[in-house]
Amino acid sequence: MLAEMGRAAVHEIAARLGMDPREAATRLITLSGSGLPLLVGVECDPNGIRKALANSVAWGNYNGPAGAARGTPSGPYPPPPQPGTVSGPYRQGPPSGPFPAQSGPTPVHSGPTPVQSGPLPVQEPQSTWGVPGTSNWARGEQAPAPRSRTGKIGSTLETEGLEGARFTIQLVEVVDPADFLFTAAGYKLADGERSVVVHTELNNIGTVPFNALPDMYLVLMTNTGETVTKAPVSLSSRPPHKIGVQPGETAGGHTVYILPENTRVTSIRWSARPETDLNTLVWVVED
Repeated sequence: MLAEMGRAAVHEIAARLGMDPREAATRLITLSGSGLPLLVGVECDPNGIRKALANSVAWGNYNGPAGAARGTPSGPYPPPPQPGTVSGPYRQGPPSGPFPAQSGPTPVHSGPTPVQSGPLPVQEPQSTWGVPGTSNWARGEQAPAPRSRTGKIGSTLETEGLEGARFTIQLVEVVDPADFLFTAAGYKLADGERSVVVHTELNNIGTVPFNALPDMYLVLMTNTGETVTKAPVSLSSRPPHKIGVQPGETAGGHTVYILPENTRVTSIRWSARPETDLNTLVWVVED
Protein backbone atom coordinates (compact mmCIF):
# COMPACT_ATOMS: atom_id res chain seq x y z
CA MET A 1 0.00 0.00 0.00
CA LEU A 2 2.87 2.39 0.79
CA ALA A 3 4.45 1.67 -2.58
CA GLU A 4 1.13 2.45 -4.28
CA MET A 5 0.50 5.69 -2.39
CA GLY A 6 4.08 6.95 -2.39
CA ARG A 7 3.24 9.83 -0.06
CA ALA A 8 0.40 10.19 2.43
CA ALA A 9 -0.41 11.43 5.92
CA VAL A 10 -0.35 8.97 8.83
CA HIS A 11 -4.09 9.32 9.50
CA GLU A 12 -4.86 8.47 5.85
CA ILE A 13 -2.79 5.29 6.04
CA ALA A 14 -4.50 4.41 9.33
CA ALA A 15 -7.94 5.01 7.80
CA ARG A 16 -7.22 2.70 4.85
CA LEU A 17 -5.97 -0.05 7.16
CA GLY A 18 -8.67 0.45 9.79
CA MET A 19 -6.05 1.12 12.47
CA ASP A 20 -5.60 3.63 15.25
CA PRO A 21 -3.41 6.52 13.95
CA ARG A 22 -1.04 6.12 16.91
CA GLU A 23 -0.49 2.44 16.15
CA ALA A 24 0.04 3.23 12.47
CA ALA A 25 2.60 5.92 13.37
CA THR A 26 4.46 3.50 15.66
CA ARG A 27 4.62 0.82 12.95
CA LEU A 28 5.81 3.32 10.33
CA ILE A 29 8.58 4.55 12.63
CA THR A 30 9.60 0.94 13.31
CA LEU A 31 9.73 0.19 9.57
CA SER A 32 11.78 3.32 8.95
CA GLY A 33 14.24 2.34 11.67
CA SER A 34 14.61 -1.16 10.20
CA GLY A 35 16.33 0.23 7.13
CA LEU A 36 13.44 0.59 4.67
CA PRO A 37 13.54 3.70 2.42
CA LEU A 38 10.71 5.28 4.40
CA LEU A 39 10.64 8.77 5.91
CA VAL A 40 8.14 9.54 8.68
CA GLY A 41 7.76 13.29 9.22
CA VAL A 42 5.55 15.90 10.81
CA GLU A 43 4.35 19.34 9.74
CA CYS A 44 3.29 22.25 11.92
CA ASP A 45 2.65 25.98 11.95
CA PRO A 46 5.82 27.37 13.58
CA ASN A 47 4.20 30.67 14.55
CA GLY A 48 1.18 28.87 15.98
CA ILE A 49 3.42 26.55 18.04
CA ARG A 50 5.41 29.47 19.46
CA LYS A 51 2.24 31.35 20.31
CA ALA A 52 0.73 28.33 22.06
CA LEU A 53 3.89 27.79 24.12
CA ALA A 54 4.06 31.48 25.01
CA ASN A 55 0.47 31.42 26.24
CA SER A 56 1.13 28.25 28.24
CA VAL A 57 4.11 29.85 30.03
CA ALA A 58 2.17 33.05 30.72
CA TRP A 59 -0.66 31.09 32.39
CA GLY A 60 1.66 28.82 34.33
CA ASN A 61 0.55 25.63 32.57
CA TYR A 62 3.85 24.69 30.95
CA ASN A 63 5.92 22.31 33.07
CA GLY A 64 9.08 22.86 31.05
CA PRO A 65 11.95 20.40 30.73
CA ALA A 66 13.17 18.15 33.49
CA GLY A 67 14.94 20.11 36.24
CA ALA A 68 12.91 23.26 35.65
CA ALA A 69 11.75 25.53 38.46
CA ARG A 70 8.30 23.94 38.78
CA GLY A 71 7.98 20.76 40.81
CA THR A 72 7.01 17.44 39.29
CA PRO A 73 3.29 16.62 39.62
CA SER A 74 2.56 13.57 41.75
CA GLY A 75 -0.55 12.51 39.78
CA PRO A 76 -2.51 13.18 36.64
CA TYR A 77 -3.36 16.69 37.83
CA PRO A 78 -0.97 19.48 38.84
CA PRO A 79 -0.77 20.18 42.62
CA PRO A 80 -2.91 23.07 43.90
CA PRO A 81 -1.12 26.42 44.36
CA GLN A 82 -0.05 27.38 47.90
CA PRO A 83 -1.88 30.22 49.69
CA GLY A 84 -0.55 33.61 48.79
CA THR A 85 0.86 32.51 45.42
CA VAL A 86 -0.23 33.54 41.97
CA SER A 87 -2.19 30.91 40.00
CA GLY A 88 -3.04 32.18 36.53
CA PRO A 89 -4.58 35.67 36.39
CA TYR A 90 -6.00 35.49 39.93
CA ARG A 91 -4.17 35.86 43.26
CA GLN A 92 -5.13 33.33 45.88
CA GLY A 93 -5.57 34.44 49.51
CA PRO A 94 -6.87 32.98 52.77
CA PRO A 95 -10.29 31.37 52.41
CA SER A 96 -13.15 33.60 53.46
CA GLY A 97 -16.15 31.30 53.03
CA PRO A 98 -18.40 30.88 50.03
CA PHE A 99 -18.73 34.65 49.51
CA PRO A 100 -15.94 37.20 49.02
CA ALA A 101 -15.17 39.38 52.02
CA GLN A 102 -16.31 43.00 51.77
CA SER A 103 -13.76 45.73 52.21
CA GLY A 104 -16.06 48.17 54.00
CA PRO A 105 -19.37 48.56 55.84
CA THR A 106 -22.53 47.54 54.03
CA PRO A 107 -24.18 50.61 52.51
CA VAL A 108 -27.54 51.54 54.06
CA HIS A 109 -30.31 53.07 51.93
CA SER A 110 -31.85 56.08 53.60
CA GLY A 111 -35.04 56.08 51.58
CA PRO A 112 -37.56 53.75 50.01
CA THR A 113 -36.56 51.79 46.95
CA PRO A 114 -37.88 53.50 43.81
CA VAL A 115 -40.55 51.51 42.03
CA GLN A 116 -40.74 51.63 38.23
CA SER A 117 -44.12 52.61 36.89
CA GLY A 118 -45.64 51.24 33.70
CA PRO A 119 -45.08 47.90 31.95
CA LEU A 120 -41.70 46.27 32.13
CA PRO A 121 -39.64 46.54 28.93
CA VAL A 122 -39.39 43.33 26.94
CA GLN A 123 -36.13 42.64 25.12
CA GLU A 124 -36.28 41.29 21.62
CA PRO A 125 -34.88 37.75 21.28
CA GLN A 126 -31.43 37.64 19.75
CA SER A 127 -29.95 34.92 17.60
CA THR A 128 -27.16 33.05 19.33
CA TRP A 129 -25.89 31.11 16.34
CA GLY A 130 -22.72 31.81 14.42
CA VAL A 131 -19.82 30.25 12.64
CA PRO A 132 -17.88 27.91 14.96
CA GLY A 133 -14.64 29.45 16.19
CA THR A 134 -15.87 33.02 15.88
CA SER A 135 -17.69 35.49 18.13
CA ASN A 136 -20.58 36.02 15.70
CA TRP A 137 -22.95 34.29 18.12
CA ALA A 138 -22.37 37.09 20.66
CA ARG A 139 -23.23 39.77 18.11
CA GLY A 140 -26.32 38.01 16.86
CA GLU A 141 -25.05 37.75 13.29
CA GLN A 142 -26.55 35.16 10.98
CA ALA A 143 -24.36 32.25 9.87
CA PRO A 144 -23.45 32.20 6.17
CA ALA A 145 -25.34 29.79 3.94
CA PRO A 146 -23.52 26.45 3.52
CA ARG A 147 -21.85 25.77 0.19
CA SER A 148 -23.45 23.24 -2.11
CA ARG A 149 -21.89 19.77 -2.00
CA THR A 150 -23.84 18.37 -4.96
CA GLY A 151 -23.79 19.10 -8.67
CA LYS A 152 -23.92 17.65 -12.17
CA ILE A 153 -21.24 16.61 -14.66
CA GLY A 154 -19.18 19.72 -15.37
CA SER A 155 -19.91 21.32 -11.97
CA THR A 156 -17.15 22.65 -9.72
CA LEU A 157 -17.72 22.03 -6.00
CA GLU A 158 -15.74 23.39 -3.04
CA THR A 159 -14.72 21.39 0.01
CA GLU A 160 -11.94 20.83 2.59
CA GLY A 161 -9.37 18.11 3.28
CA LEU A 162 -8.37 16.37 6.50
CA GLU A 163 -5.38 18.66 7.07
CA GLY A 164 -7.23 21.94 6.51
CA ALA A 165 -6.58 22.29 2.78
CA ARG A 166 -9.29 24.18 0.86
CA PHE A 167 -9.87 23.25 -2.76
CA THR A 168 -12.41 22.85 -5.54
CA ILE A 169 -13.01 19.72 -7.59
CA GLN A 170 -14.52 19.82 -11.07
CA LEU A 171 -16.02 16.70 -12.61
CA VAL A 172 -14.91 17.44 -16.16
CA GLU A 173 -16.02 14.34 -18.06
CA VAL A 174 -17.42 10.83 -17.71
CA VAL A 175 -16.69 8.38 -20.53
CA ASP A 176 -19.18 5.51 -20.25
CA PRO A 177 -18.50 3.05 -21.73
CA ALA A 178 -14.76 3.52 -22.20
CA ASP A 179 -13.98 0.05 -23.54
CA PHE A 180 -12.15 1.42 -26.58
CA LEU A 181 -9.77 3.39 -24.34
CA PHE A 182 -9.32 0.39 -22.06
CA THR A 183 -8.46 -2.05 -24.84
CA ALA A 184 -6.27 0.51 -26.64
CA ALA A 185 -4.07 0.63 -23.52
CA GLY A 186 -3.48 -3.12 -23.79
CA TYR A 187 -6.03 -4.33 -21.22
CA LYS A 188 -8.76 -6.88 -21.75
CA LEU A 189 -12.24 -6.94 -20.23
CA ALA A 190 -13.94 -10.13 -19.13
CA ASP A 191 -17.27 -11.14 -20.57
CA GLY A 192 -20.09 -9.05 -19.12
CA GLU A 193 -17.78 -6.22 -17.98
CA ARG A 194 -17.39 -2.64 -19.14
CA SER A 195 -15.02 0.20 -18.23
CA VAL A 196 -15.72 3.78 -17.23
CA VAL A 197 -13.23 6.68 -17.18
CA VAL A 198 -13.82 9.77 -15.01
CA HIS A 199 -11.85 13.00 -15.53
CA THR A 200 -11.55 15.34 -12.51
CA GLU A 201 -9.51 18.45 -11.73
CA LEU A 202 -8.52 19.68 -8.25
CA ASN A 203 -7.70 23.36 -7.68
CA ASN A 204 -6.02 24.19 -4.36
CA ILE A 205 -7.51 27.57 -3.36
CA GLY A 206 -6.12 27.67 0.19
CA THR A 207 -2.71 28.06 1.79
CA VAL A 208 -2.28 24.45 2.97
CA PRO A 209 -0.88 21.82 0.56
CA PHE A 210 -3.15 18.95 -0.45
CA ASN A 211 -0.94 15.92 0.27
CA ALA A 212 -3.19 13.03 -0.77
CA LEU A 213 -4.13 11.33 -4.03
CA PRO A 214 -7.06 13.37 -5.40
CA ASP A 215 -9.07 10.32 -6.51
CA MET A 216 -8.22 8.03 -3.57
CA TYR A 217 -11.89 7.77 -2.51
CA LEU A 218 -13.61 8.76 -5.75
CA VAL A 219 -16.27 6.07 -6.28
CA LEU A 220 -19.17 5.32 -8.62
CA MET A 221 -22.66 4.93 -7.15
CA THR A 222 -24.91 2.48 -9.01
CA ASN A 223 -28.64 1.93 -9.34
CA THR A 224 -28.31 -1.19 -7.19
CA GLY A 225 -27.02 0.85 -4.25
CA GLU A 226 -23.46 -0.45 -4.54
CA THR A 227 -20.22 1.52 -4.82
CA VAL A 228 -17.50 0.83 -7.40
CA THR A 229 -13.95 1.76 -6.41
CA LYS A 230 -11.16 2.68 -8.80
CA ALA A 231 -9.36 -0.04 -10.73
CA PRO A 232 -5.58 -0.36 -10.25
CA VAL A 233 -4.85 0.52 -13.89
CA SER A 234 -3.89 3.66 -15.79
CA LEU A 235 -4.36 4.58 -19.43
CA SER A 236 -1.58 6.10 -21.52
CA SER A 237 -4.08 8.28 -23.37
CA ARG A 238 -5.74 9.44 -20.13
CA PRO A 239 -3.00 10.15 -17.50
CA PRO A 240 -3.87 9.32 -13.87
CA HIS A 241 -3.76 11.67 -10.85
CA LYS A 242 -0.52 12.28 -8.97
CA ILE A 243 -0.16 12.74 -5.21
CA GLY A 244 -0.09 16.32 -3.92
CA VAL A 245 -1.40 19.68 -5.11
CA GLN A 246 0.32 22.82 -3.85
CA PRO A 247 -1.56 26.07 -2.97
CA GLY A 248 -2.57 27.93 -6.11
CA GLU A 249 -2.05 24.91 -8.37
CA THR A 250 -4.57 22.92 -10.42
CA ALA A 251 -4.00 19.24 -11.17
CA GLY A 252 -6.10 16.91 -13.29
CA GLY A 253 -6.25 13.18 -13.78
CA HIS A 254 -8.32 10.25 -14.98
CA THR A 255 -9.72 7.39 -12.92
CA VAL A 256 -10.63 3.99 -14.39
CA TYR A 257 -13.45 1.73 -13.14
CA ILE A 258 -14.54 -1.81 -14.04
CA LEU A 259 -18.18 -2.76 -13.43
CA PRO A 260 -20.86 -5.13 -14.75
CA GLU A 261 -22.01 -4.33 -18.27
CA ASN A 262 -25.68 -3.77 -17.36
CA THR A 263 -25.11 -1.76 -14.14
CA ARG A 264 -26.18 1.88 -14.40
CA VAL A 265 -24.12 4.66 -12.78
CA THR A 266 -26.36 7.13 -10.94
CA SER A 267 -23.80 9.43 -9.28
CA ILE A 268 -20.11 9.95 -8.57
CA ARG A 269 -18.96 10.58 -4.99
CA TRP A 270 -15.75 12.08 -3.63
CA SER A 271 -14.62 11.89 0.01
CA ALA A 272 -11.43 12.67 1.89
CA ARG A 273 -11.74 9.39 3.82
CA PRO A 274 -13.32 5.96 3.24
CA GLU A 275 -16.58 6.96 4.93
CA THR A 276 -18.72 9.95 3.99
CA ASP A 277 -18.84 13.15 6.05
CA LEU A 278 -19.97 16.79 5.77
CA ASN A 279 -17.25 17.51 3.19
CA THR A 280 -18.32 14.71 0.82
CA LEU A 281 -19.12 15.80 -2.74
CA VAL A 282 -21.66 14.16 -5.08
CA TRP A 283 -22.21 14.65 -8.81
CA VAL A 284 -25.48 13.29 -10.17
CA VAL A 285 -25.29 11.44 -13.52
CA GLU A 286 -28.37 12.22 -15.56
CA ASP A 287 -29.88 9.65 -17.90
